[in-house]
Amino acid sequence: MFIVSEFEEVVKVQPTHLEDDQMSRIVIHLNSMLANKVVMDVGLCLSLFDILEIGDSIIYPSEGAYFSKVRFRFIVFRPFVEEILIGKVKSSSPDGAVLTTGFFEDIFVPAANMQNPSRFDVKDKVWVWEYDNCGDTVELHMDIGETVRFRVVSEQFVDTHPGVDSGLLDAGEIATSKSKSPYSIVGTVREPGLGVIGWWTDL
Repeated sequence: MFIVSEFEEVVKVQPTHLEDDQMSRIVIHLNSMLANKVVMDVGLCLSLFDILEIGDSIIYPSEGAYFSKVRFRFIVFRPFVEEILIGKVKSSSPDGAVLTTGFFEDIFVPAANMQNPSRFDVKDKVWVWEYDNCGDTVELHMDIGETVRFRVVSEQFVDTHPGVDSGLLDAGEIATSKSKSPYSIVGTVREPGLGVIGWWTDL
């Protein structure tokens, strides 16, 4: 679910911070630039892991600030396809259910990936698994807020903010537009052991 990715970035320290500790300023800069942002084809960046190398500081003519090339690693959320994760139901519709891990909410379980047979209860706005219990049908609800076990089927990166210069040398552009999700996951609960965790303790 979590990986550590390596980046390089030229960090600019403004003249007002020249007397500050260099390491502290670099940590603040990198976290403000990347934390809680999606880097294309990398994932959702969460927090700085460590700094591997800080290059020589350079002051250019007419610039009061200094620039340092920094090589560092960041903790990134990017589950691999087929990985089993835990989330909670955020919302449901006839199209499927949206799940959240608490810090990542772009997880979608389409209607076709629900337990079979399932139906959408229009009145309560929840998905219901019509479980066959030795000939008797038991309705198992996937209520809002329920803890769900799901498997990652696919992921998608969308370049939602073209033209933004992230400054990253190797990782591409940071997508920050709120009109679309720059990184989303499609999951399934259509397998034994998947779905609401309480289902499998009650069956």
